[in-house]
Amino acid sequence: MPELNETPSANRLHIGIFGKTNSGKSSFINAFTNQAVSIVADVAGTTTDPVYKAMELHPLGPCEIIDTAGFDDVSELGEKRVEKTRLAAEKSDIAVIVISATQEDYEQELSWCEYFKLHHTPVLIVLNKTDLSKKTDVIIENLTKKLKEQIIPISAKSGEGIQDVKTEMIRLIPENHGQRLITGNLVAKSDLVLLVMPQDIQAPKGRLILPQVQTIRELLDRQCMVMCVTTDQLEEALRNLTVPPKLIITDSQIFRYVFEHKPRNSMLTSFSVLFAAYKGDLPYYLEGAKMLDALTGHSRVLIAECCSHAPLEEDIGRVKLPRMLRKRVGEELTVDIVSGTDFPEDLSDYDLIIQCGACMFNRKYVMSRIDCAKKQSVPMTNYGVAIAHLTGIIEHIIAP
Repeated sequence: MPELNETPSANRLHIGIFGKTNSGKSSFINAFTNQAVSIVADVAGTTTDPVYKAMELHPLGPCEIIDTAGFDDVSELGEKRVEKTRLAAEKSDIAVIVISATQEDYEQELSWCEYFKLHHTPVLIVLNKTDLSKKTDVIIENLTKKLKEQIIPISAKSGEGIQDVKTEMIRLIPENHGQRLITGNLVAKSDLVLLVMPQDIQAPKGRLILPQVQTIRELLDRQCMVMCVTTDQLEEALRNLTVPPKLIITDSQIFRYVFEHKPRNSMLTSFSVLFAAYKGDLPYYLEGAKMLDALTGHSRVLIAECCSHAPLEEDIGRVKLPRMLRKRVGEELTVDIVSGTDFPEDLSDYDLIIQCGACMFNRKYVMSRIDCAKKQSVPMTNYGVAIAHLTGIIEHIIAP
């Protein structure tokens, strides 16, 4: 759990480093960060699983650097490693493709450039090991024609060109990165916001879960007045207030209870609904929730939770949501559950996908899941939106 003054990994600028085996990706990262982040060796395939490293890089700010396995890995585990590399690509806000000045074929780099363009990911092409080639200008000319991108020559060994990479990377940062707000336009300075936060057994002892921490910090930064209570304190807290809170943010699991006890003029939302807008596509989720009314005993639902925690009693994704769904549809309903990054490529068997709030993933990766569902015409919603719909209060829930 990050401290309050630490940028959570999911909110950092994710910079993915891609290229062939021994193109110098790890050496580039070490030169780029001025740290020994990745192991460097002449042995092919030194980097196997992607290496994620959170750090502060001037002038880029808080970043997550991803060192990936070579996308030409032909070893026994190569196919699985390339799959991990593709997963890293889905998380990358900026993709850096490292090409060695000593190689001659660029077809795979061309293919990956097209992949990133298709997924609206800015691409930076870096020509490494220029100190080992006397034909750098010719190579750059050929690469520019083939890849139709600006090529930045560097030597990770000497550090030449690294500053040019940083300068260009600043230009490639997505326009709205780091500017999105969890609470959007729902609050302003001096607004009173009441947070109803049941501390169930899933919450780490002595700590708050990440969506609560991030929301509280943002509200304080926006100079709101914040009051936090557990479910059993809600009514007493409201009686002690001289004015009703402008906004009440609650856990989706107690949506109905809070709705029935809130002041008429107080707006109501949940952490999960806020994160649906902050990390995903809220209009798409709202439209997808309508599919809940069309489910039958023959339907198949996929519940996708981002945390890979050990499931405990009354887990919302593994227990409560399936129970709510089957109570409405019938015990015959098929509910599949995946966690972490285990998200199927083929979604055609599903009638609906229910995604968690995704506090542990960056928005780029969540949007890649949404794009996958849209392309396969599979409706998708999220925990908070689904619960609001199932409890009949969706029209009373406010969202940014």
